[in-house]
Amino acid sequence: MSEQKKMSAPQRRKLIIDRLKTAKDPITGSEFAEVTNVSRQVIVQDVSILKATGEQIIATSQGYMYVSNDHENLDSRVIAVQHVSDLVREELYMIVDHGVTVKDVLVEHSVYGDLRASIMVSTRAEVDQFVTAITKTNAAYLLTLTEGVHLHTLEADSTEKIDAACAALKKADFLLEM
Repeated sequence: MSEQKKMSAPQRRKLIIDRLKTAKDPITGSEFAEVTNVSRQVIVQDVSILKATGEQIIATSQGYMYVSNDHENLDSRVIAVQHVSDLVREELYMIVDHGVTVKDVLVEHSVYGDLRASIMVSTRAEVDQFVTAITKTNAAYLLTLTEGVHLHTLEADSTEKIDAACAALKKADFLLEM
């Protein structure tokens, strides 16, 4: 942090919302911390408070995003898949290569119940960024909790794109039939 004066909590939170609502790409907590002259942890707390007040912010591996109602005109489908950790990149490529966004991953844990994590990947570059973040932090994929079984919420501007992605997953023997 520089010698600049720290931004007040209300100012920071307004800046976070304003920037996220107009951003085309995710914004990291570190970027907000630098602009507001506070620690990244303070930004994490601010975002938690904003979420608690009903702001539609999600955290992804690329940074924070504001969820707008632009998604109302998109087709969405939840699919069930199964594979080992080494095939995550391949699975996600198969989906995004068809113009489909992978919004999240969900597993059913025996103790915690449903565990959901936002992914929000739409391109191979975003998939690579996600996989690199998992690897760099030594985090485990959620699928390791369920012998590879997990769900994804897919979103696209047409049902045909989701159908094509599902066909590719089925051909690779990843898709679990419903």
